[in-house]
Amino acid sequence: MSLYDRILVPTDGSAEGERAVSHALALASVHGATVHALYVVDTAKYAGMPMETTWEGVGNLLRDDATEAVEAVERLAEGTGVAVDTAVVEGSPSREIVRYAEEHGCDLVVMGTHGRGGIDRLLLGSVAEKVVRAAAVPVMTVRIDGDVAAGTAAESGNPAEATTPDDGEPEAAGRS
Repeated sequence: MSLYDRILVPTDGSAEGERAVSHALALASVHGATVHALYVVDTAKYAGMPMETTWEGVGNLLRDDATEAVEAVERLAEGTGVAVDTAVVEGSPSREIVRYAEEHGCDLVVMGTHGRGGIDRLLLGSVAEKVVRAAAVPVMTVRIDGDVAAGTAAESGNPAEATTPDDGEPEAAGRS
């Protein structure tokens, strides 16, 4: 029996977000799981737009972006042997991600986080944090900040070049 059968990866279509998608696809490959690529059109963000902006035009643009984002996940999965199901929904991102995971029997959620900290995190919260708190299944967050990802020991091949995610200062490799 495999640990994961259905892995949900919410996507925003960004190049940075592809890192979380890659993690989800790698896990799915190992476990023989299906990846569910989900894009949530955050309709609340656009509720306060000026009246001269038509919702139909904006809605069409948002849905086009959404379709493009989930199709990008399908393209990334080509040649991996991983099956990908895609969906586009509208609503609050954190609520819709949790709802989708529950309704589709997902075993794991893999999602990116921008690593917002300090007062920004306290005031604004984050979609990933809300999903972690509300989901009934495990949530793997993948930090997608370019600076942190580029400086990790695993990617550079040199543990002496590792940086901490908090302050960006080099860690003392091999010392305690």
